[in-house]
Amino acid sequence: MITARIERTPYETHLSTSSQVIVVDEPFDAGGQDRGMTPGDLLAGALASCTVITLRMYADRKGWPLDSVVAHVDFSSDPDTKRTRYTMKLILNGDLTTDQRARLLDMADRCPIHRTLAQPADFETTLVD
Repeated sequence: MITARIERTPYETHLSTSSQVIVVDEPFDAGGQDRGMTPGDLLAGALASCTVITLRMYADRKGWPLDSVVAHVDFSSDPDTKRTRYTMKLILNGDLTTDQRARLLDMADRCPIHRTLAQPADFETTLVD
């Protein structure tokens, strides 16, 4: 479970699990204190980090010489179509063959966060006393 808590400091939010805490905020020009990533940054970061972890796991299982992976993710929303577009640029470092690079590119779209974002979602929000 993830818990988000905001108090009076605009718009500093503490996002926590049972063992981790990170700060989420808005930039100065949006009225925040710029003390952490924005919610949108976190969403893009979830996709980027899940992708590089997935590629690291896959290359390790295959014994491939993948030294590092860098993922740059950006997203935008089209107000007319109400669709979100994620753009990811991958950098694969290591002595990889063309076939290995192509397979890793294919695997990038199979990370769990990518699959989740690609599916329709249902939401349920309730008030708790």
